Order: sequence, then C-alpha cells, then structure tokens
Amino acid sequence: MTAAVIALVISSDDLHAWLTGFLPTAEAIVRGQPVLGVVVFILFAALSAMLAFVSSALIVPVGVYVWGKAASMFLLWIGWIFGGLCAYSISRYLGRPTVKALCSRSAFESYENRISNRASFSLVLLFQIAMPSEVPGYLLGLARYHFWKYLVALALAELPYAVATVYLGSSFIERQVYLLAGVGVAVAGLSGWALYVLHRRVITKRT
Repeated sequence: MTAAVIALVISSDDLHAWLTGFLPTAEAIVRGQPVLGVVVFILFAALSAMLAFVSSALIVPVGVYVWGKAASMFLLWIGWIFGGLCAYSISRYLGRPTVKALCSRSAFESYENRISNRASFSLVLLFQIAMPSEVPGYLLGLARYHFWKYLVALALAELPYAVATVYLGSSFIERQVYLLAGVGVAVAGLSGWALYVLHRRVITKRT
C-alpha cells in the first residue's frame, strides 16, 4: 500500500515538487534542534509500531534528507523496537481492556488462541514478520511470552522492514521508480512468505 501511494505521488511532477519542497524547511528545523529532532523521529517511529493509524512513511523522507539512509535506518529500527517494547509492556501490565482499545481486534482475535507463552522462537519470529507491527507486541505481552526472546524476535523482524522503508523514502525523494518497485515486491514477498508459513505451522499444530 505504501509503495503504491509513493508511486502515485512521484508520477505527478507538481505533487512531488510540492511535497519535497517541505524538506529543506524540515531540515532547517532539525538542524536547529538536532537532539530534539532525533527524539521526535524515534518517538514517531515508536508510535507507528504501536498504533495502526500512524505511519512511519510520513517521517522517513525527512530522515533520509537530513541524516542519510544509514542513520535513518538505525533510528527507525530503534524507534520500532522501542514501540514494540512499549506495546508488550502495556498489554502485559495493563491487560486486555487497554489492548482492545489500541490494537486491531480482528488480527488480535485471530491469533490469540494460537500464539501462547510456550510458542517456539521461530514461530514468534514468523508472527512478527507476517503481522502488522502493532499486533505481536500486544498479543505476546498479554500472553506473558518470554521478554528476551520477544526482544530478539522483534529486532530481527523489524530490521529488513527498516531497510526497505528507508529505501522507499529515498526512492520517493529521488523519484527512482525501479527501486520503488523492487523494494515493494521484496517487502510483499517477505511478508507473504512469512504469513503463508505461519498459517501452515499454526494449522499443522492445531490438527
């Protein structure tokens, strides 16, 4: 979905020029408050990992423009990990009512009885790769899954998505259509494969 929106934007000269016109202003603001800029970027990334309606796509082009791809990948990755840990902690210590208010009910209920605190690390890693980022943290926290195993699975699963998201942001700025298409296909392939294998393992386990 994100790749499709970016493709639509870069196909329009006027819209692309209008949106990228804000980047120098954003850079000046961040350069003026460098520490605050990093903190805001990480916190926004964390929120995007906790709430379905918040998207990192809004801030990644700014990060790429100001700090470059490598630093943006690292900050985005750290933010997503922090957001996942917050989701895990919220559900573990505040319980089900809070989770229902913050998480997609359909996705949560589909896996609530299938992913337990005894789930293998490989299954949790697949779950983390396949699902929207906000779902695993809330579900695994509620299930009281082992904290350190969750943290490692979270970090491993988010890394390729952080790389891909930053390259999507770069392709938006530089209007690189082929890069955009390649990254979009790679992300769709990874998430689709993980979802397929996850479903096969869950179904096999239940039967």
